[in-house]
Amino acid sequence: MFETLTDKLNSIFQNLRRHGKLSEADVETAMREVRLALLEADVNYAVVKSFTQRVKERAVGAEVSKALNPAQQVIKIVNEELIKTLGSAEPLNLKGEKPYVIMLVGLQGSGKTTAAAKLAKKQAELAAKEEAAAQAEAPVTEPVAEATSTPAEDKPEQQPAEEAKPQE
Repeated sequence: MFETLTDKLNSIFQNLRRHGKLSEADVETAMREVRLALLEADVNYAVVKSFTQRVKERAVGAEVSKALNPAQQVIKIVNEELIKTLGSAEPLNLKGEKPYVIMLVGLQGSGKTTAAAKLAKKQAELAAKEEAAAQAEAPVTEPVAEATSTPAEDKPEQQPAEEAKPQE
């Protein structure tokens, strides 16, 4: 799903880059295409509407940075708003009682199984690192042998061969 959305957004921004200077109509056209791409990716309509509205407000009235051309400025604004909408990247917080339950939701073919496999691999790697660190920190001690049995000379002598013979 994200690959398709990424491809669509890249093509939208590629079209923006072709313009030397962006007009309000160019921004409006780009936002219409962004809106369609997000809706096709099954993003909630209210989220899409709010997102495109915020981007449009910032892009139309934005001071263009001297380091960026107008198209790059719009891309920067879209990126910042996406981060604001989705939240910044954070490690998965798996604290608490095990087993952990993670729900993966998406359309058929959107990569749920792949994502689950990647999560499982990452968790296995983290567990192996934690185990290695715990072993490195553990003090090295030699097991102490305890004398719990009596020495052989204290036992009465046995003749194993005689005991093994069948009795008649």
